[in-house]
Amino acid sequence: MAPRTISGARVLLALLILSAFAILVGLGTWQLQRLAWKEALIATAGERPGLPAVAPPGPGDWAAFDIKDWDFRRVRLTGTFGEKEAHAWAVLAEPHGPLGGAGEFVVAPLTTAEGWSVLVNRGFVPEAQKDRSTRHGSEPPSGPVTIEGIIRRDDTPGMFTPDPDPAANRFYGRHIATLARFLGLDPAKTAPYSIDLVASETPPGGLPQAGESVVTFRNPHLQYALTWYGLAAALVGVVIAVLVKRRREGRAAKADAV
Repeated sequence: MAPRTISGARVLLALLILSAFAILVGLGTWQLQRLAWKEALIATAGERPGLPAVAPPGPGDWAAFDIKDWDFRRVRLTGTFGEKEAHAWAVLAEPHGPLGGAGEFVVAPLTTAEGWSVLVNRGFVPEAQKDRSTRHGSEPPSGPVTIEGIIRRDDTPGMFTPDPDPAANRFYGRHIATLARFLGLDPAKTAPYSIDLVASETPPGGLPQAGESVVTFRNPHLQYALTWYGLAAALVGVVIAVLVKRRREGRAAKADAV
């Protein structure tokens, strides 16, 4: 029974090694796929904001709306801002304007003459000026106004996203359904995208500080891919080294027996 046990252990070890190798190669390949996706996203984010502004998709286009075709696209829209605003927590590590650090994005609903609405990120305010009473002149213009901004995708909460605190008007991310509900909008008449105002839309008083769309991204996927492939190669090297060592030991043992 001992030889069979040894043989079975060797087969199990070989299967474990092959599985580990397959996983490492798979992770490396996945990172290369992520690299291609990130490079396409960077190219899109760099090109689209500079294109001429167009009208955003209206309700008749929402059924076939694909954010990949619209993300970061510059748009122009006329509507009337609501009085209520939602606050989405943010940290600007590399602000485009003079203000950065911890604060809030001020999100307000804009309703068109046709009756549909879109969430508009009017810009950033520091944490100390979250309360509107501390930033005179930051209220949106009254009456119909034409705005320009960049279309952004829905910010769906992740597994580790903190729960929103509507009572304190603090939201983590800009999930359209959650903010629309807080702002009293009809979900059926709310666009499936939001709009980040461009920097020129900043009020004369400087708040909210518009133009803070994140259009630059970390792209470490090639390094990650090389790391996973390197680990796979190292695993192969270890296996080969062990096999060579065992073969030499086997030859030495036979020589000693003779």
